[in-house]
Amino acid sequence: MTDLSNLNRLYNENKISRRQFIRGLTALGISSTMMPALLSSNAFAATPSKGGHFRQAMTGAGTSDSLDPGLLLANHAINFSSQISNCLVEIDHNFKPVPELAESWDASPDAKTWTFKLKKGVEFHNGKTMTAKDVIFSINHHRKEDSKSAAKPYLKIVKDVRQDDNHTVIIELSEGNADFPFIMGDYHIRIYPDGTSGKDWEKGIGTGPYILETWEPGVKGITKRNPNYFKSDRAHFDSVETLAIADVNARSNALKTGRVDVIDRVDLKTVHLLKRMPKINVTAVTGTMHYSMPMLVDQKPYDNNDVRTALKLAVNREEMLNKILKGYGELGNDHPISSVNRYFDKNLAQRSYDPDKAKFHMKKAGMLDHTFNLHAADAAFAGAVDAAVLYQESAKKAGIKIKVVREPDDGYWSNVWTKKEFCMCYWSGRPVEDMMFSVAYAAGAPWNDSRWNHDRFNQLLKTARAELDDSKRQQMYGEMQRLVRDEGGVIIPMYNQIVEGRTKKLAHGPVSAHMELDGHKNTERWWFAS
Repeated sequence: MTDLSNLNRLYNENKISRRQFIRGLTALGISSTMMPALLSSNAFAATPSKGGHFRQAMTGAGTSDSLDPGLLLANHAINFSSQISNCLVEIDHNFKPVPELAESWDASPDAKTWTFKLKKGVEFHNGKTMTAKDVIFSINHHRKEDSKSAAKPYLKIVKDVRQDDNHTVIIELSEGNADFPFIMGDYHIRIYPDGTSGKDWEKGIGTGPYILETWEPGVKGITKRNPNYFKSDRAHFDSVETLAIADVNARSNALKTGRVDVIDRVDLKTVHLLKRMPKINVTAVTGTMHYSMPMLVDQKPYDNNDVRTALKLAVNREEMLNKILKGYGELGNDHPISSVNRYFDKNLAQRSYDPDKAKFHMKKAGMLDHTFNLHAADAAFAGAVDAAVLYQESAKKAGIKIKVVREPDDGYWSNVWTKKEFCMCYWSGRPVEDMMFSVAYAAGAPWNDSRWNHDRFNQLLKTARAELDDSKRQQMYGEMQRLVRDEGGVIIPMYNQIVEGRTKKLAHGPVSAHMELDGHKNTERWWFAS
């Protein structure tokens, strides 16, 4: 372990090259499958050290943000919520569900009845011991008739939630779901004390690794370490400061000057300059995140599939990948399932830029004279406005007119996304296909940002989640990817890598690509190297 630590130290201090580092790993007998994780890890330590004030800056914040778990929307509030609360299940860096507040779980043979055994002795920040009643309340919070929770679609199949004893929760489903533990690991379904409501959500009384001190939506939040945290090997910082900095240049400067220790969404235009700084590491991992352009298919002219097809064919994906992501990503194929997902259909033909076909379909729809308003702001993702302008130019070659409408960053997610007819968007993705499709493509889902409703797709969604035969599930999810690509109301030009900058003082193990910032678990998984 000492040899590995020294090797990593030399690499991080730029005293040996990447090639020399790899040779050193090989000499230590470390498997090649572990090398990408170690290369992306900026420090390695056998024993995490406690202490320090950890500061991070991120995008995705608004003054209307809430800590109500059902209303979590973008990075700032999601990450802050993960500091103060937990789920029953944690999604690890291998995209697998592992116990968190649940000690274990098992299912009936038809995957309709799930029994979760809870960890004993877990305390909320107010000193109350967590019991089955708190778990039942927290799940039902999203199931209420008037709930606006983004997790509500996942829980539609829940028929009953009850306790067997103080530390056992039984969940009965109306249909089988082989992936149900993943749902219990969704970042919305966090466990809070029974009866929490209204302004109490903003007090952040959870079981999490840190205790809320201050919370200013859209500005910053400060937490301090929970001395009674039930994970003794986690939560190493004394305190955490989470800043909302939407401007990518300001975020980068905060890291360069030492104002913060980590930033999300590095400016890819200047990432090469950041990489040259001796005290900063830049990491890039491939996950399920993707950039999209949803169009409201219940509004004309987007109700016409020829229009949608033309708009998809008018995107020069290769150009966008190179100029916007600088190669830090993969080509999108107008469906949300990433190459790292289990049932990704690698045989589905890649859609390519074809101005002639785009013009054919738009002419067939009788819409060549129409001007399409594409609403954009860099709040959607860094480079979203530039991407919209590139799209405008590539569509012009097909005779398609697109007007880029600049929108304010603040309030973008509440005033533009799902409200305007055609806009720029990003998705963190989900660890399994059913969750991604259920939250964003199923009929009536609150986050179905194109309002798409396809009978065959909805039928497959229901059937696939209950199917236990792996090959049959593969076929069904493959067909669903094709349906979304060919008939859906979303353009997905590219999957982006998670590119982040951090001080070399930070240490951690393998980084999760489940979501940004180590699956938004960075505050409890990372530490300052001693």
